[in-house]
Amino acid sequence: MTRTEFWQGNTACAEGALAAGCTFFGGYPITPSTEVAELMAAKLPKKGGIFIQMEDEIASMASIIGASWTGARAMTATSGPGFSLMMENIGFAVMTETPCVVVNVQRGGPSTGQPTMSAQGDMMQVRFGSHGDIAIIALSPATVQEMFELTVKAFNHADKYRVPVFLMADETVGHMREKILVPDSVEKIGRKPFVPGNPPFKVTDPDLIPGFPTFGTGQHVHVTGLTHDERGYPAATNPPLHAALVKRLVDKIENARDEMADYDIVNPEAEQVFVAYGGPVRTVMQVMHDKKDKNVGFLRIRTVWPFPEKALLEFKNAKRFLVPEMNLGQIAREIERHVTVPVVPIPKLGGELHTPAELAAVLEEKA
Repeated sequence: MTRTEFWQGNTACAEGALAAGCTFFGGYPITPSTEVAELMAAKLPKKGGIFIQMEDEIASMASIIGASWTGARAMTATSGPGFSLMMENIGFAVMTETPCVVVNVQRGGPSTGQPTMSAQGDMMQVRFGSHGDIAIIALSPATVQEMFELTVKAFNHADKYRVPVFLMADETVGHMREKILVPDSVEKIGRKPFVPGNPPFKVTDPDLIPGFPTFGTGQHVHVTGLTHDERGYPAATNPPLHAALVKRLVDKIENARDEMADYDIVNPEAEQVFVAYGGPVRTVMQVMHDKKDKNVGFLRIRTVWPFPEKALLEFKNAKRFLVPEMNLGQIAREIERHVTVPVVPIPKLGGELHTPAELAAVLEEKA
């Protein structure tokens, strides 16, 4: 059973979090994500959850890490400047294998930049912003419907893989309003149960994910951002142990990259192929609708990290990939790593989406 609503993207994000069973939100208001916090403040306490406005984004990230260890499904929402402040604690969440969800409704940067305008300038920051070798999961919605659905998926990925998961939206999608079908219930994938008597970070399954020992349930667990052994105790001066730990944290995500890949393929026999995620997806869809040309293909990506490079191989006749982004070509550079044909970045800054005419003009250029 579903009901039809007419929602803003940020509203759909908050409602998706509530449907997924989020019980803790710690955040600090920042344009253009503030509506997420406002709706969580209004609704979460009525559902028995906790909303807290922290003094800044550093504390916001710390609060959801702490809440997660008590068993809560925890989330925060921010934009570029706040996201930068969260980076150290994001690394802490990765090292401690803390499931949580971070929503970034992107705006123009660097610095304060364009608070009310759209951008996709944080796509490399989310992947590589924290120091050290890490692997993360980042989802990118292009519609209000996907703001709801990918928020739910973010919580499930976070619990399943014990990792922070990022919803990398943009102001365009966060502030647009459109029809959405809201289900009565959603799938909820919980955390792997902890086996009492085991060391808290002991891995026994091929998925490389340890069970989760929730605080307050009588389990003894030491949580630290330092390199640690299976008991959770510091072992920072042990080179082989550090190498094995970091390799496992990366491999548990990389080994599952095909499982979590989420994309659509249109016209796989095409010679010219658009690749897009987030807001620019909408412009490409308009071009595809107008052209109705089987020689123009489209790879629409929802899970941007880990990047679904195998999807590029579906376009066996591709002579070039066209990549419209609201940045200077961040994911275009990633695509270049995986293909042998030309990759054409179509960057756009300033806060506005590409127009259909702009993308159509690139199609007409000689390869």
